[in-house]
Amino acid sequence: ITFIDTPGHEAFSAMRQRGAKVADIAVLVVDACEGVKAQTKEAINFIKKAGASMLVALNKIDKPQAQPEKVKSELAEVDVLVESLGGKIPSVNVSAKTRTGIDALLDAILLVAEMEELKADLGKPAEGTIIESLLHPQKGPFATIILEQGILKQNDIIGTSSAVGKIKCLNDFQGKPIVNVKPSQPASVLGFESPPGIGEKFKVYDNMELAR
Repeated sequence: ITFIDTPGHEAFSAMRQRGAKVADIAVLVVDACEGVKAQTKEAINFIKKAGASMLVALNKIDKPQAQPEKVKSELAEVDVLVESLGGKIPSVNVSAKTRTGIDALLDAILLVAEMEELKADLGKPAEGTIIESLLHPQKGPFATIILEQGILKQNDIIGTSSAVGKIKCLNDFQGKPIVNVKPSQPASVLGFESPPGIGEKFKVYDNMELAR
């Protein structure tokens, strides 16, 4: 399971929109003390527009002022009906601080993935999405990607709508070198001629001319 964290602050609305579009399953994290806020409604809209499956994580359940049932009612008012209220959306009570409910959350994600029959084709040409992109002062153009189909390998020729390159180096999310990347796996890529646009789709091509 790969998590793409999209911050709750309103300034990150564009990032949340990208996150919902690239994710198969969206975990809507709601503060069990504060309830549904403007950015919660905004995130719900992005998730629905993207057509991603949703589950709800009610966080800060360790606090005495947490009111998960009240929050579930507030969610119902914005058309997010959880299973305990007769809907189809799973909800899990969690605490990031004490780690309560984290195993239940992971199980819920796997269950949704199984129900939705989320699968990837390893035989297809590699393709995925650019999550982050920057120009590193020493290394040059640098991108973080999520692979959606196929297997991505070192020396593959890769292209988006704005950038092309030959993969010189692949690293996992901890910065360790890896030989290839499989679907749903995040990785960093060195080899683009210029930084690709964030949110752009990428594909692998047979040669540089085709990629251009």
